[in-house]
Amino acid sequence: MDLQACTEAIRTKVGDDSGLNATLKFDCGSDGVVFVDASATPNTVSNENKDAACTITIALADLGALLTGQLNPMNGFMMGKLKVSGDMGIAMRLQTVV
Repeated sequence: MDLQACTEAIRTKVGDDSGLNATLKFDCGSDGVVFVDASATPNTVSNENKDAACTITIALADLGALLTGQLNPMNGFMMGKLKVSGDMGIAMRLQTVV
């Protein structure tokens, strides 16, 4: 799954009101970022590299696996496939969305 496909998948999952009430960034390194602004309704999803309350650093392939259900978020965290910086509570709420 490429970055654009991941962005569209996240946009679909987040919808207009995800209930996250925060900003979140998936940082895929040199492959780019997916920025979710769920602090206002409607929520927006873009590839802008902005500061976020929570940043999840993850390889693009692992992000694709996460979005398709092939990677469990908690298992991914425990295996070191994703790293969370910033507000961990936002990452925990994300599990209900992704």
